[in-house]
Amino acid sequence: MENIHRLNVVHRLRKRKLLIAINCVAALSIFFFGYDQGMMAGVNNAKDYYELMGFAHQDPITKDPIITNSILQGGIVSVYYLGTLIGALFGGWFGDKYGRIKSIALGAGWAVFGATLQCASQNHSWMICARLINGFGTGILNAIVPVWATETAEHTSRGQFVAIEFTLNIFGVAVAYWIEYGCSFYKGGDSKFVWRFPIAFQIFPLLCLFGMVWLFPESPRWLCKVGREEESKYILERLREDGVESTGKAEAEFQDIRNIVALERKNAKSQNYLYMLFGYQSGKLHTGRRVQLVIWLQIMQEWIGIAGVTIYSPTIFGIAGLKHQTVGWVAGLNQITYTLSTLVCVFTLDRIGRRWTLYWGSIVQGICLFLAGGLSRVSIDAKDA
Repeated sequence: MENIHRLNVVHRLRKRKLLIAINCVAALSIFFFGYDQGMMAGVNNAKDYYELMGFAHQDPITKDPIITNSILQGGIVSVYYLGTLIGALFGGWFGDKYGRIKSIALGAGWAVFGATLQCASQNHSWMICARLINGFGTGILNAIVPVWATETAEHTSRGQFVAIEFTLNIFGVAVAYWIEYGCSFYKGGDSKFVWRFPIAFQIFPLLCLFGMVWLFPESPRWLCKVGREEESKYILERLREDGVESTGKAEAEFQDIRNIVALERKNAKSQNYLYMLFGYQSGKLHTGRRVQLVIWLQIMQEWIGIAGVTIYSPTIFGIAGLKHQTVGWVAGLNQITYTLSTLVCVFTLDRIGRRWTLYWGSIVQGICLFLAGGLSRVSIDAKDA
């Protein structure tokens, strides 16, 4: 295939090996997002950081941070997610217009720029701008990387591959916690290194992602959508066939993609965010219902407080009565448990289905939150007494 560069791994790998290679590259992006989520938990507790940003000072007796401007502290954290939202909306448009590979490279490059600015921050205004820029790049990656991975995966193992990726997402959170826990011992925790190194560390997987993604195949679905059908067929054949005896899987999937693309072209007017959100003129496709279902599932996932637990777990454990020296490793241990729990989905999504996994996950989560709330109240009452 002349149109695909000779160094592209699609010429050397087939079937599961190619899928694993693609998902390993996708995992770098997912790992980075998890790391970036967990990173601020330790950074917020670094003495040099919160004094430089001006939202806290250290208690001379307990050595705990005393927050004097919680709005500024929360604003520095949350502006990243505003950037992520804007980046995700932009990334969806850019990915459809210029392809998945170019979008991933753009997101990685932009995130490197934002991470570099964060690492060099000298005041809270600088940090807020850097967080916004970093979030924009992350949003592009979050919008495109899972799409690229699922569009190349076989439908029978799609859930498993996505679950593995998001296990690595939580693994990234755990890595951030333990790196920051280790850094907290450097020069008694008072050095700039304690918070600047964890921020700089995220640049490494981003540079790897930027350099490697050019050597991987484009999404067959996007190629078909833009009229590059020969390339699409070739990549599908490498993904689905072993090269010895044709099973017809690649051809059947290619025809399915062509039919879907033809249907999308027929409804081209409704292919924008506003039309998708409300399902205007989508007919029997019920696009609005599907999009709203996905959006509200994600919103409810955040409403259970997982982002708060991830970012502020050292503070939460401090409220529970743990000493400043203890909260770091307890928070890290919590993230290891979090990582292991996501492995459940690797074995259930393609076997018992998405709904049953979601049902049972919600029940267990509800029980855990009920116990956490009750025990927190008991702890606060005990401290007041």
